Amino acid sequence: MANNVQKLFTEFPPTSAQEWKEKVIADLKGADFDKKLVWRTNEGFNVQPMYRREELQGLDHINSFPGEFPYVRGNKKESNDWFVRQEIQVEDVASANRKALEVLNRGVNSLGFVIPAGSALSKADMLALLEGICLDCIEVNFTVGRDKVRVLRLFLEVIDEKGIDPAALRGGINIDPLGKLLLEGRWNNPRPFELVKDACAGSAALKHFKVVEVSGYIFNNSGSSVVQELGFSLAAGVEYLDRLTDLGLKIEEITPRLRFHFATGSKYFMEIAKLRAARYLWAHIVKAYAPPCDSLCRMHIHAETSGWNKTLYDPNVNMLRTQTEAMSAILGGVDSYTVHPYDHVFACPPSELGERVARNQQLLLKEESHFGKIVDPAGGSYYIEELTHLIARAAWALFIEVQERGGFVKALEAGFVQSTVNATARKRDLDIVNRKENFLGTNQYPNFGETIETPPRARVLEPEDATAPEAVIETLKPYRGTQPFEAMRLKTDLHAKAAGRRPVVYMFPMGSLAMRKARAQFACNFFACAGFQVIDNNGFTSVAEGGRACEENKADIVVICSSDEEYATLAPAINAALQGKAIVAVAGNPECRPLLEAAGITRFIHVRSNLLDELRKYQEELGIL
Repeated sequence: MANNVQKLFTEFPPTSAQEWKEKVIADLKGADFDKKLVWRTNEGFNVQPMYRREELQGLDHINSFPGEFPYVRGNKKESNDWFVRQEIQVEDVASANRKALEVLNRGVNSLGFVIPAGSALSKADMLALLEGICLDCIEVNFTVGRDKVRVLRLFLEVIDEKGIDPAALRGGINIDPLGKLLLEGRWNNPRPFELVKDACAGSAALKHFKVVEVSGYIFNNSGSSVVQELGFSLAAGVEYLDRLTDLGLKIEEITPRLRFHFATGSKYFMEIAKLRAARYLWAHIVKAYAPPCDSLCRMHIHAETSGWNKTLYDPNVNMLRTQTEAMSAILGGVDSYTVHPYDHVFACPPSELGERVARNQQLLLKEESHFGKIVDPAGGSYYIEELTHLIARAAWALFIEVQERGGFVKALEAGFVQSTVNATARKRDLDIVNRKENFLGTNQYPNFGETIETPPRARVLEPEDATAPEAVIETLKPYRGTQPFEAMRLKTDLHAKAAGRRPVVYMFPMGSLAMRKARAQFACNFFACAGFQVIDNNGFTSVAEGGRACEENKADIVVICSSDEEYATLAPAINAALQGKAIVAVAGNPECRPLLEAAGITRFIHVRSNLLDELRKYQEELGIL
């Protein structure tokens, strides 16, 4: 048998990376390899179209095992199990308790109680909130708007009264003055790090309960790159380590109580690699503080689906986004995860269907796809291992730059963190309007028949600005990349409701069959992004025939669809036939454009058009304000 196997492999001699590349170049028939196949990421490095074993050479984490330093392969040795978390808004403690008990019976094993800033929770309220919940069997978490330490103390009092072993409790609370500073632009307490120290010291018996949070998701939801989310989160984590050790805490009293809270976006493999790189870098950072054992170098991670890429229009697509995000987070090795409902963007509270689907997305991965059974399933993948290395290297460089600027707080005060994130966000915004970054249902392939007649809450269409009036630094403002498109399309919807009709964009295909069909399809997709009614047809044999059809369909905009060669004669004739009764646009950017502009045709739509600006101009001309 061994001889047969050896003979088999001799028939397939080794092929070098250069030989593979030469074969690909030959198949490209002269096209540039890098321009055609190499992907330049927002993080600033190139992703190749193929990876080989050679990519693993020199990577020092390759020979580590799961559950061992530097934990790039995960914190666990036996499984990849994680806590399935659902957030519960605490407007009324009795209702929140009923909902908690209900979702625990539906597969959730981690509760996230969201307590709004104006809530004055009492001990009796805390008892009622936790009534009937087996706290030592699940995770319990608190996301608190204000008075976080007071809520923590109430929790400690309740578990003491119930006689529960504190060491058996798992979960956490979002005590994160740095996150508040980032969002509000001010300190909420004159002694923020003393407050964190007191929280750590006062809850020392809660061995597995995290009281310090690093809110990396803020960077993600503000439009940052993966590298920026990781690099700045690490810098914030080190700020806590430095401040708390300066106040007298030992490293072994801090790292088990600290949890990183990330968001995962739609870049599937990138997000897997991000979480692996995060554990790798944090392990080496903590190692520098000389902990008594390597287990203290573990990074504890909670993550959630990103808010930046979710949409108001065609919201069912959000389910596809959250599913891939959950998959990448779990394969990346999170400790707990929250899938936000697909209608979380606009529904408050989310619908029962939305919450059920969100729960079941994780349960399907756990119970049917067995994602919790295999530790680090991505380990050994040439591509993911290389991505892990690239992200770690870039994030480390950014982390070092922050440290050279005096640390996270100093970098915030100087505006370095905010300007870096905002620069990336602006680039991503430009990619959206140019459709280099596509959002199905919003800036690409919209649902032509979808309308919204009731304006959503203001925050749905605007960035979430929590800046305090007395802010002393610039803040980050989480937003969604599609908000400008949604605001634009909503204007059309409200205009159509008030006017009793929707603006009509009529296709005028004529000439070359292949070109006119392709360009009509492009134009329909283009104008439907603004909520206009688009009407396509098979084409016309004469200008007069097409002109009559435009008039019969009460066209507000007519799009001429043909080949570049035919535009020189067709477009002026069609424009003259319409006699100014409709706005005329040409689908494409033909060489004869100067000639057409001289004939009075000044509007052209093509793949390099700024979609948002162009559609806003058409809205303005149609009186949609």
